[in-house]
Amino acid sequence: MLLVMVGSIFAVFFLAGNVFADGYGKEVEVNVMSYNIHHGVGLDGKLDLNRIAEVIEDAEADIIGIQEVDRYYGARSDFQDQAKELAKILGYHYVYGANLNLAPAEGREENRQYGTGILSKYPIIDSENILLNSFGNEQRGLLRAKINVRGVHVNFYNTHLGLTVNERVAQVEEINNVKNIFPGPSVLVGDLNAEPNSEEFQLLLNNGNFVDTFADEDEEDANTFPVIDPIKRIDYILTSPHIEYSDQEVIDTQASDHLPLVTELTIKR
Repeated sequence: MLLVMVGSIFAVFFLAGNVFADGYGKEVEVNVMSYNIHHGVGLDGKLDLNRIAEVIEDAEADIIGIQEVDRYYGARSDFQDQAKELAKILGYHYVYGANLNLAPAEGREENRQYGTGILSKYPIIDSENILLNSFGNEQRGLLRAKINVRGVHVNFYNTHLGLTVNERVAQVEEINNVKNIFPGPSVLVGDLNAEPNSEEFQLLLNNGNFVDTFADEDEEDANTFPVIDPIKRIDYILTSPHIEYSDQEVIDTQASDHLPLVTELTIKR
Protein backbone atom coordinates (compact mmCIF):
# COMPACT_ATOMS: atom_id res chain seq x y z
CA MET A 1 0.00 0.00 0.00
CA LEU A 2 2.84 2.37 0.91
CA LEU A 3 4.54 1.67 -2.42
CA VAL A 4 1.32 2.50 -4.29
CA MET A 5 0.98 5.82 -2.43
CA VAL A 6 4.61 6.74 -3.10
CA GLY A 7 4.18 5.84 -6.75
CA SER A 8 1.04 7.97 -6.98
CA ILE A 9 2.74 10.98 -5.40
CA PHE A 10 5.69 10.61 -7.75
CA ALA A 11 3.32 10.44 -10.72
CA VAL A 12 1.58 13.66 -9.64
CA PHE A 13 4.87 15.55 -9.36
CA PHE A 14 6.08 14.10 -12.64
CA LEU A 15 2.93 15.23 -14.46
CA ALA A 16 3.08 18.65 -12.83
CA GLY A 17 6.67 19.00 -13.93
CA ASN A 18 5.70 18.17 -17.48
CA VAL A 19 2.86 20.71 -17.41
CA PHE A 20 5.17 23.52 -16.33
CA ALA A 21 7.80 22.37 -18.81
CA ASP A 22 5.18 22.72 -21.55
CA GLY A 23 4.62 26.36 -20.65
CA TYR A 24 1.89 26.31 -18.01
CA GLY A 25 3.84 28.52 -15.61
CA LYS A 26 3.50 32.11 -14.47
CA GLU A 27 3.70 33.49 -18.02
CA VAL A 28 3.53 32.47 -21.67
CA GLU A 29 5.61 33.66 -24.59
CA VAL A 30 4.21 33.96 -28.10
CA ASN A 31 5.60 35.38 -31.35
CA VAL A 32 3.06 37.46 -33.26
CA MET A 33 3.25 38.80 -36.81
CA SER A 34 1.39 41.28 -38.97
CA TYR A 35 1.67 40.73 -42.72
CA ASN A 36 -0.13 42.37 -45.62
CA ILE A 37 0.34 39.53 -48.13
CA HIS A 38 -0.97 41.38 -51.24
CA HIS A 39 -3.04 38.28 -52.16
CA GLY A 40 0.16 36.24 -52.30
CA VAL A 41 1.79 38.18 -55.12
CA GLY A 42 5.36 39.40 -54.68
CA LEU A 43 7.30 42.22 -56.28
CA ASP A 44 8.18 39.85 -59.12
CA GLY A 45 4.48 39.62 -59.99
CA LYS A 46 4.32 35.92 -59.14
CA LEU A 47 1.59 34.33 -57.05
CA ASP A 48 3.29 32.10 -54.46
CA LEU A 49 1.64 31.23 -51.13
CA ASN A 50 4.46 28.82 -50.30
CA ARG A 51 6.81 31.79 -50.32
CA ILE A 52 4.54 33.64 -47.87
CA ALA A 53 4.45 30.54 -45.65
CA GLU A 54 8.25 30.32 -45.70
CA VAL A 55 8.50 33.90 -44.42
CA ILE A 56 6.16 33.00 -41.55
CA GLU A 57 8.02 29.78 -40.76
CA ASP A 58 11.44 31.43 -40.83
CA ALA A 59 10.19 34.07 -38.37
CA GLU A 60 8.85 31.30 -36.09
CA ALA A 61 5.58 33.24 -35.80
CA ASP A 62 2.90 31.60 -33.66
CA ILE A 63 -0.05 33.90 -34.42
CA ILE A 64 -0.25 35.92 -37.61
CA GLY A 65 -2.70 38.56 -38.77
CA ILE A 66 -2.75 38.63 -42.58
CA GLN A 67 -4.36 41.35 -44.70
CA GLU A 68 -5.38 41.54 -48.39
CA VAL A 69 -6.40 37.89 -48.42
CA ASP A 70 -8.42 36.44 -51.30
CA ARG A 71 -11.03 33.70 -51.06
CA TYR A 72 -12.21 32.47 -54.46
CA TYR A 73 -11.68 36.06 -55.57
CA GLY A 74 -10.40 35.63 -59.09
CA ALA A 75 -7.69 34.65 -61.52
CA ARG A 76 -5.16 36.94 -59.80
CA SER A 77 -5.01 34.43 -56.93
CA ASP A 78 -6.05 31.34 -58.92
CA PHE A 79 -9.42 31.32 -57.06
CA GLN A 80 -7.64 30.06 -53.94
CA ASP A 81 -9.04 30.05 -50.41
CA GLN A 82 -5.81 31.67 -49.28
CA ALA A 83 -6.23 31.62 -45.49
CA LYS A 84 -7.15 27.94 -45.65
CA GLU A 85 -4.22 27.15 -47.94
CA LEU A 86 -1.71 28.94 -45.72
CA ALA A 87 -3.10 27.22 -42.63
CA LYS A 88 -2.76 23.87 -44.37
CA ILE A 89 0.87 24.53 -45.34
CA LEU A 90 1.75 25.68 -41.82
CA GLY A 91 -0.38 23.15 -39.94
CA TYR A 92 -2.11 26.03 -38.11
CA HIS A 93 -5.66 26.89 -37.11
CA TYR A 94 -7.27 29.79 -38.98
CA VAL A 95 -10.26 32.08 -39.29
CA TYR A 96 -11.19 34.34 -42.18
CA GLY A 97 -13.12 37.59 -42.35
CA ALA A 98 -14.67 38.62 -45.67
CA ASN A 99 -14.97 42.39 -45.94
CA LEU A 100 -15.96 42.16 -49.59
CA ASN A 101 -18.47 39.43 -50.44
CA LEU A 102 -19.30 39.56 -54.13
CA ALA A 103 -21.31 37.42 -56.52
CA PRO A 104 -19.50 34.39 -57.97
CA ALA A 105 -17.30 34.77 -61.02
CA GLU A 106 -18.72 33.42 -64.28
CA GLY A 107 -18.80 29.65 -64.24
CA ARG A 108 -18.13 29.37 -60.50
CA GLU A 109 -20.35 28.76 -57.47
CA GLU A 110 -18.39 30.39 -54.62
CA ASN A 111 -18.79 34.05 -53.74
CA ARG A 112 -15.74 36.18 -54.48
CA GLN A 113 -14.35 37.34 -51.14
CA TYR A 114 -11.55 39.64 -50.00
CA GLY A 115 -10.53 40.44 -46.44
CA THR A 116 -8.30 39.43 -43.57
CA GLY A 117 -7.28 36.23 -41.80
CA ILE A 118 -5.74 34.99 -38.58
CA LEU A 119 -3.41 32.00 -38.55
CA SER A 120 -2.63 30.44 -35.17
CA LYS A 121 -0.47 27.65 -33.84
CA TYR A 122 -2.83 27.63 -30.86
CA PRO A 123 -6.56 26.77 -30.78
CA ILE A 124 -9.02 29.50 -31.72
CA ILE A 125 -11.91 29.43 -29.24
CA ASP A 126 -14.26 31.82 -31.03
CA SER A 127 -14.14 34.55 -33.66
CA GLU A 128 -16.18 37.12 -35.55
CA ASN A 129 -15.64 39.62 -38.33
CA ILE A 130 -16.97 43.07 -37.41
CA LEU A 131 -17.63 45.37 -40.36
CA LEU A 132 -16.37 48.90 -39.70
CA ASN A 133 -17.90 52.18 -40.86
CA SER A 134 -16.41 52.74 -44.31
CA PHE A 135 -18.37 55.77 -45.58
CA GLY A 136 -19.38 54.09 -48.81
CA ASN A 137 -15.79 53.30 -49.79
CA GLU A 138 -14.20 49.85 -49.79
CA GLN A 139 -15.64 47.94 -46.85
CA ARG A 140 -13.20 47.45 -43.97
CA GLY A 141 -13.44 45.14 -40.98
CA LEU A 142 -12.03 44.04 -37.65
CA LEU A 143 -11.43 40.31 -37.36
CA ARG A 144 -11.58 39.26 -33.71
CA ALA A 145 -10.45 35.91 -32.32
CA LYS A 146 -10.05 34.51 -28.82
CA ILE A 147 -7.01 32.23 -28.81
CA ASN A 148 -6.00 29.75 -26.12
CA VAL A 149 -2.25 30.22 -25.74
CA ARG A 150 -1.26 27.43 -23.34
CA GLY A 151 -4.11 28.24 -20.98
CA VAL A 152 -4.10 32.03 -21.43
CA HIS A 153 -7.01 33.41 -23.45
CA VAL A 154 -5.71 36.18 -25.72
CA ASN A 155 -7.99 38.60 -27.59
CA PHE A 156 -6.37 38.91 -31.01
CA TYR A 157 -7.57 41.57 -33.48
CA ASN A 158 -6.58 42.04 -37.11
CA THR A 159 -7.59 44.95 -39.34
CA HIS A 160 -6.87 46.85 -42.55
CA LEU A 161 -8.09 50.42 -42.25
CA GLY A 162 -9.45 52.76 -44.94
CA LEU A 163 -7.69 55.26 -47.17
CA THR A 164 -9.07 58.54 -45.79
CA VAL A 165 -8.45 60.19 -42.42
CA ASN A 166 -12.16 60.52 -41.61
CA GLU A 167 -12.70 56.82 -42.26
CA ARG A 168 -9.76 55.77 -40.14
CA VAL A 169 -10.74 58.00 -37.21
CA ALA A 170 -14.22 56.47 -37.16
CA GLN A 171 -12.82 52.95 -37.56
CA VAL A 172 -10.31 53.41 -34.74
CA GLU A 173 -13.08 54.62 -32.41
CA GLU A 174 -15.04 51.47 -33.23
CA ILE A 175 -11.98 49.30 -32.57
CA ASN A 176 -11.46 50.94 -29.18
CA ASN A 177 -15.10 50.27 -28.31
CA VAL A 178 -14.81 46.60 -29.27
CA LYS A 179 -11.59 46.19 -27.31
CA ASN A 180 -13.27 47.54 -24.18
CA ILE A 181 -15.97 44.86 -24.39
CA PHE A 182 -13.53 41.97 -24.08
CA PRO A 183 -11.41 41.87 -20.91
CA GLY A 184 -8.01 40.26 -20.71
CA PRO A 185 -4.78 40.51 -22.71
CA SER A 186 -5.28 42.00 -26.17
CA VAL A 187 -3.20 42.23 -29.33
CA LEU A 188 -4.09 44.37 -32.35
CA VAL A 189 -2.20 43.94 -35.61
CA GLY A 190 -2.77 45.27 -39.07
CA ASP A 191 -2.18 47.59 -41.96
CA LEU A 192 -3.55 50.85 -40.56
CA ASN A 193 -2.74 53.01 -43.60
CA ALA A 194 -1.64 55.65 -41.07
CA GLU A 195 1.74 56.77 -39.76
CA PRO A 196 2.62 56.91 -36.04
CA ASN A 197 2.11 60.66 -35.61
CA SER A 198 -1.36 60.63 -37.20
CA GLU A 199 -4.50 61.57 -35.28
CA GLU A 200 -6.11 58.20 -35.87
CA PHE A 201 -3.11 56.21 -34.68
CA GLN A 202 -2.77 58.30 -31.53
CA LEU A 203 -6.44 57.56 -30.75
CA LEU A 204 -5.49 53.90 -30.36
CA LEU A 205 -2.93 54.82 -27.71
CA ASN A 206 -5.20 57.18 -25.77
CA ASN A 207 -6.54 56.10 -22.37
CA GLY A 208 -4.03 53.25 -22.27
CA ASN A 209 -5.97 51.07 -24.70
CA PHE A 210 -2.93 49.91 -26.65
CA VAL A 211 0.86 50.16 -26.58
CA ASP A 212 2.97 50.43 -29.73
CA THR A 213 5.58 47.65 -29.60
CA PHE A 214 7.82 49.42 -32.13
CA ALA A 215 7.65 52.88 -30.52
CA ASP A 216 11.26 52.76 -29.29
CA GLU A 217 12.75 51.35 -32.49
CA ASP A 218 14.74 53.52 -34.87
CA GLU A 219 12.38 54.98 -37.46
CA GLU A 220 14.22 53.47 -40.41
CA ASP A 221 14.24 50.03 -38.78
CA ALA A 222 10.47 50.12 -38.20
CA ASN A 223 9.30 51.24 -41.67
CA THR A 224 7.24 48.69 -43.60
CA PHE A 225 6.36 50.33 -46.92
CA PRO A 226 7.36 50.19 -49.71
CA VAL A 227 9.37 46.99 -49.64
CA ILE A 228 12.47 48.49 -51.26
CA ASP A 229 13.88 51.44 -49.30
CA PRO A 230 10.78 51.70 -47.05
CA ILE A 231 9.92 55.24 -45.96
CA LYS A 232 6.65 54.72 -44.06
CA ARG A 233 5.47 52.78 -41.04
CA ILE A 234 1.86 51.79 -41.64
CA ASP A 235 1.89 48.19 -40.36
CA TYR A 236 1.72 47.60 -36.60
CA ILE A 237 1.68 45.24 -33.64
CA LEU A 238 -0.04 46.81 -30.62
CA THR A 239 -0.77 45.25 -27.24
CA SER A 240 -2.67 45.99 -24.07
CA PRO A 241 -0.40 47.73 -21.53
CA HIS A 242 0.48 44.80 -19.25
CA ILE A 243 1.93 42.63 -22.02
CA GLU A 244 5.73 42.70 -22.23
CA TYR A 245 7.41 42.70 -25.64
CA SER A 246 10.87 42.16 -27.09
CA ASP A 247 12.80 41.15 -30.22
CA GLN A 248 10.85 43.44 -32.53
CA GLU A 249 11.83 42.95 -36.17
CA VAL A 250 10.75 44.09 -39.62
CA ILE A 251 11.58 41.27 -42.02
CA ASP A 252 13.29 41.98 -45.34
CA THR A 253 11.40 40.05 -48.02
CA GLN A 254 9.93 40.72 -51.45
CA ALA A 255 7.19 38.09 -51.16
CA SER A 256 4.57 40.90 -50.93
CA ASP A 257 4.44 44.68 -51.43
CA HIS A 258 4.56 45.21 -47.63
CA LEU A 259 7.21 44.11 -45.16
CA PRO A 260 6.00 41.83 -42.36
CA LEU A 261 6.84 42.58 -38.75
CA VAL A 262 7.15 40.28 -35.75
CA THR A 263 7.37 40.73 -31.97
CA GLU A 264 7.82 38.31 -29.09
CA LEU A 265 5.22 38.87 -26.38
CA THR A 266 5.31 37.76 -22.76
CA ILE A 267 1.88 37.50 -21.19
CA LYS A 268 1.51 36.94 -17.47
CA ARG A 269 -1.25 34.74 -16.12
